[in-house]
Parts: sequence; structure tokens; C-alpha cells
Amino acid sequence: MRREEVPVFILCGGLGTRLKEQTEFRPKPMLPLGRRPILWHIMNSYSHHGFKKFIVCMGYLSEVIREYFLRFYEMNSDVTVNLASNRVSVHSVDHRCDWQVTLAYTGEMTMTGGRVARAASRYLGEAEHFAVTYGDGLTDADLAGEFAFHLRHGKIGTVLGVNPPSRFGEFLMDGERLVSFVEKPEIRTAWINGGYFFFRREILRYLSEEEDCILERRPLFELARDSQLEIFRHQGYWACMDTQRDHEELTRLWQSGKAPWAHPPRAG
Repeated sequence: MRREEVPVFILCGGLGTRLKEQTEFRPKPMLPLGRRPILWHIMNSYSHHGFKKFIVCMGYLSEVIREYFLRFYEMNSDVTVNLASNRVSVHSVDHRCDWQVTLAYTGEMTMTGGRVARAASRYLGEAEHFAVTYGDGLTDADLAGEFAFHLRHGKIGTVLGVNPPSRFGEFLMDGERLVSFVEKPEIRTAWINGGYFFFRREILRYLSEEEDCILERRPLFELARDSQLEIFRHQGYWACMDTQRDHEELTRLWQSGKAPWAHPPRAG
């Protein structure tokens, strides 16, 4: 299966309560990093690895996401507005975004598993494999490599496993003597859900379109119990935008021109 034919379902319907000061009027995936929302950055990473087909699973403030894509070129280009004729001319169009984007409303309060099931019932089509990710996580992982790994092992699901960064500095001790201090070390012995999944369509047997179906609970638990879930380990960059501090750090990285997830080096 060619990567450009693999549907990528992006979960963008949550309330973003831990970023409430910024998500009162726009959903978390639309918070900007530079001139573009984090959702664009996630899609651009997939596109860099050959994935071009996106299904955005919307809920809370879906109209903000809808307007962004319906006015995508006007929002990302110079424009001339002729007020006499009510015509808009778009200049400097960025043609790199050769994506197909489906905007799927999946309910205001629907949980992650329900969103995937509802959107897949309408837009998965005949695809044998599909991707799922969240609208707030960034990585420099080799997503094409993860998909190839998924195809090789032949099980229903693959999840990106990452080492969680600590939110606290760590003292390294030799008895009673402090020998080193490491600010926010990565925990190399632990692996957590990095939020970038690939599934065979058989995962739908584990899901429900009910509002309370949470992907990360019973469906993934049962998939692991049935020996149908593999981990693609990634020890590179990964971050999740949960808090205002996270947003500020991701913005700083992007503005520095050294954002690990940037593909290719961006112009603004």
C-alpha cells in the first residue's frame, strides 16, 4: 500500500482544558507555532514522509478548523482584495501542501476511540491500513519507517514508543555527595505512548462509535492482551503540548529555526 493512499486520522476534538486561557476561542490543534497552527506542523511531518491523505476528527470549536482549511490559501498567502468587485486575488501560493483534507465532525464530547470509529465508518473506504495521531504532539520520528515496520510484523496495531522527558531536574549522587545535575533528563528505561499509531482495519472490531469509547483504555488493552500491538521505539525528539509552558517552549524552538520536527527548513 502506497503511503499517499494511507488515511491519517488526526484527533482534534478535545476541550484542551489545561490550556484553557488559550483554548476558550480556538481548539488546541489551532494554537499557533509561528504563523501556522500546530495541526499544520503535524500534517507537514506526515507529508514529509509521503502521507498526503488526512481526516481531521473535529469536535470542540470545529468551525475554527473548518474555516482555516476552507480559506487555507487566503490564510497563508499575500492577497489583494478588490472592494469594488468583491474579488480576491491570491499571491505567493505555497504549493508544497498537496494534501487531501477531510473535515469530519465527530461530536462535541466524543472520546478518542469513538472519534476514530465514527470517522472511519465514513471515510476509511477500502484502505487496509490507516494512521491515527493526536492534534498536539510533535516528533522527528521516521514515520515512513514506522509504517514499514507495521507492515512487516503483520499485527493489527503499531504505536510509537518514546522515552518520556522528566519535568524536573535530576540530582546524580555518589553517596552523600552531589556529583551532577541534569535539567529535565530523558528517562531512557521507560517507554510511553508517543501518540503516532498505525492500524490494520481490524482495529475497528475493538472500537465503538459510542461517545465514551476511549482508544487508550479497553481497545489498546485488549489489543495488547491479544498480542496484536507492537512498539516502534524512537529515542529522538518528541513533545506533547499539554500546558502553556509547553506551548512557549515549542514556539521558542520554532522561532529559533532549529525545531527538530521541521521538514524542510521553513520560511517563517
